[in-house]
Amino acid sequence: MARTYRDGGASVLPRVGVSVLLAATAALYLWKLSASGWANAFYSAAGQAGGTDWTAMLFGSSDGANAITVDKTPAALWVIDVSVRIFGLNPWSVLAPQALMGVAAVGLLYLAVGRVAGPGAGLLAGTVMALTPAAALIFRYNNPDALLVLLLVGAAYWVQRACEKDAGRWWLIGAGVAVGFGFLAKMLQAFLVLPGFAVAYLATGQRGLRRRLGDLLLAALALAVSAGWYLALVELWPASSRPYIGGSQHNSIVELTLGYNGFGRLTGDEPGGLGNLNHDVGWGRLFGAGMGLDIAWLLPAGAICAAAGLLISRRAPRTDPARTALMLWGGWLFVTAVVFSFANGIVHAYYTVALAPAIGACVGIGVTLLWRNRSDIRAATALSGAVLVTTVLAAVLLARNAEWIPWLRAIVAVAGVGAAALLLVAGRMTRTAAQAVAALAMAACLAAPAAYSIATAVTPHSGAVPSVGPSRHGGFAGPAGLLNAPTPAAAVTNAVAADADRYTWAAATVGSNNAAGYQLAGGVPVMAVGGFNGTDPAPTLQQFQAFVAAKQIHYFISGRMMPGPGTHTSGSREAAAIAEWVQEQFTPVTVEGVVLYDLTQTPRNS
Repeated sequence: MARTYRDGGASVLPRVGVSVLLAATAALYLWKLSASGWANAFYSAAGQAGGTDWTAMLFGSSDGANAITVDKTPAALWVIDVSVRIFGLNPWSVLAPQALMGVAAVGLLYLAVGRVAGPGAGLLAGTVMALTPAAALIFRYNNPDALLVLLLVGAAYWVQRACEKDAGRWWLIGAGVAVGFGFLAKMLQAFLVLPGFAVAYLATGQRGLRRRLGDLLLAALALAVSAGWYLALVELWPASSRPYIGGSQHNSIVELTLGYNGFGRLTGDEPGGLGNLNHDVGWGRLFGAGMGLDIAWLLPAGAICAAAGLLISRRAPRTDPARTALMLWGGWLFVTAVVFSFANGIVHAYYTVALAPAIGACVGIGVTLLWRNRSDIRAATALSGAVLVTTVLAAVLLARNAEWIPWLRAIVAVAGVGAAALLLVAGRMTRTAAQAVAALAMAACLAAPAAYSIATAVTPHSGAVPSVGPSRHGGFAGPAGLLNAPTPAAAVTNAVAADADRYTWAAATVGSNNAAGYQLAGGVPVMAVGGFNGTDPAPTLQQFQAFVAAKQIHYFISGRMMPGPGTHTSGSREAAAIAEWVQEQFTPVTVEGVVLYDLTQTPRNS
């Protein structure tokens, strides 16, 4: 008979276990959080803007004077904006919400998995997720992925509840709303979980097929409303009274949704982007040099456990909760892994944090089912194989950073091989001996990702593309001003901030990261010419000249140009044209190595 562990948390031991899990997760995600400073200054500057101006908050503007938005829908920024309004602008108010969302996501995953497979499975699932290096990175960072993951885990939990006996359709509608708001955090990526959700509900839901189809339609409507209201608001709002939609070439959030942040990520056709990142496209991408250290550690184990769990439950009733969960989380894992592996556009390694909950759930449920059937040599072999593959893979991944804790590879490999061998005969052991083998196996499998997650957490990171582990401080080592914000000297900050209240923008510079550094340092609006990549036509040269003529911009700050305006065949060249015009018309002044142009002076050719 199908079982749902609704009372799994009633005893003292599960309550102690989940309390320890959540406390340890909080410690991992909150420890010395401010060491990363502004982390992704691009979003920190937008948080500064939204924390002081309601229009900037609504649209996700890069600056408080509302020149241009960030290149995402702003739900994740709304959380930061509220925190900044309450606690003031500082690294903790910017980063702590993400850490707390991480703890909440781990707690929700525990509830979801524990409900169908018992509290032990829930604890294992939550531990796997918490100790995934990509999670230890992103839940200490201010990129929008933290809110996305929290909302999707919540949606998965609600889909599971919708599949239970006597469940109302509101659970499924709630899941649709959660995915819709996930869209407002990171747009179309939120929809990658939908195939798994739909298949699980259609195949295993308690209600009749026609009612299940009707419920899915209602959930889809709830998703469309919860995501679409914002698109409609922005599209219908007069463009003259809102900021330009960053990341689009035609000031359109629909274009941003379907292009730069949508199908362009799959095809590589992203006008204004930085070019394709498909050099490693294929099934090996998630294990390769780019993404492997972020997510690969327990990925094979998750796939093995999901497949084995579905095989074990094949004769269970159609509505079996464990099979429902495996279909749901396994679908999430498979679809997201395929998309990340074969996307031809911009896909960064930290995106793989979206796989962490699914891997954790598949491992927690699958291992539990296999362990209960360990007397069957087929189940014992699957368990043994999962441990062997995991520990061998861990040794391979650790070898990529060979100078860091070199002895850990040998310990993990030896313990893993030993545990894998013992698991083959665990079904014939005494309970105490079998539990000792299980503990050895779990320690061997979790030691490497745990160590790498701790190393990630204690390493400060900055820039738009942070990386996991102890060796790559600060993220992608790209051109100055491309992915890292400048830290201006005090003299530059003082010059930019001087008399700032007399101008709409204290300064302007090409690229959002360049602008963010000066804006955060001076606490004044700085126009990001061309948006994030410097390839958006905002403002145009004519518009910029009008701003200068009206004395709305004090300084233009010269910086390293983005690749887009000078070298790409797609995207606007307006930013390059503006920089050239400023250089031709105004006299440069160098302050602490930074070139400033005072735009309030009379242009040479006026």
